[in-house]
Amino acid sequence: MKIPNRIQPLVDDGLIDDVISRLKSGKEADVYTVRCGDEIRCAKVYKEATKRSFKQAVHYQEGRKVRNSRSARAMGKGSRFGRQQQEESWQNAEVDALFKLANAGVRVPQPYICLDGVLLMELITDANGNVAPRLSDVTFTSEEAIRDHAVMMQYIVRMLCVGLIHGDLSEFNVLMDEQGPIIIDLPQAVDASANNLAPGMFARDVNNITHFYGQFAPSLLKTRYAKEIWALYQEGKLTPETVLTGKFEESNQAADVGAILEEIKAAEEEQERRREGREEEQ
Repeated sequence: MKIPNRIQPLVDDGLIDDVISRLKSGKEADVYTVRCGDEIRCAKVYKEATKRSFKQAVHYQEGRKVRNSRSARAMGKGSRFGRQQQEESWQNAEVDALFKLANAGVRVPQPYICLDGVLLMELITDANGNVAPRLSDVTFTSEEAIRDHAVMMQYIVRMLCVGLIHGDLSEFNVLMDEQGPIIIDLPQAVDASANNLAPGMFARDVNNITHFYGQFAPSLLKTRYAKEIWALYQEGKLTPETVLTGKFEESNQAADVGAILEEIKAAEEEQERRREGREEEQ
């Protein structure tokens, strides 16, 4: 196929030999399968902010640390340079998250390089060498659903233990290979300790995954992993080895009205995301 303009610099530099096909077009990026020597990889081409349909990206970037003080000031002023730095920050967040999560024992694609808004990374395949399906396209027995749900809860705990929340986790951004689930799409990864909206985003991530597997194992729908995990995290008791029960007892303290409103808002936003996810599949 014709080489996209954004990928051409990587071809010129010898990092990519050929573009095979477009794998998918998403709300924040287009993904292509590419040949690099003897290996088939994927190239994620980030869309510019004006063309990106990822809603309220600024909410996800709250609390992110910027290494360069000049860049931070420019981003705050909203200058042309600042907007450019904002875009680089959005893209680099995914690369940083992929390395951090892989080191924490979370299955994610291996990143190779991010250059000029193009992330070159591992292509996840199934047992036959075909592109791995999304979790939304896979069916499970009750036993399989309970097993894989436990794996996903473990990954979510490990993410939180290194200070990250996916922020947009659902069956549409988890791939399935023969070894189990692999988490993808992390440019919006949230700083768990610095983002005021982190609790609601975390609950939405956990509940999305639980509701999906709950289609095949209804007993999961009665669990309360989101509240259990977050409470342990807030108390400083959460570790990668924490054994979860899926149970949680509410305290008798007065309800946090603000938190409840945030959860309602998050639920409404999630309905919109799911609609967009189904449209991307069509």
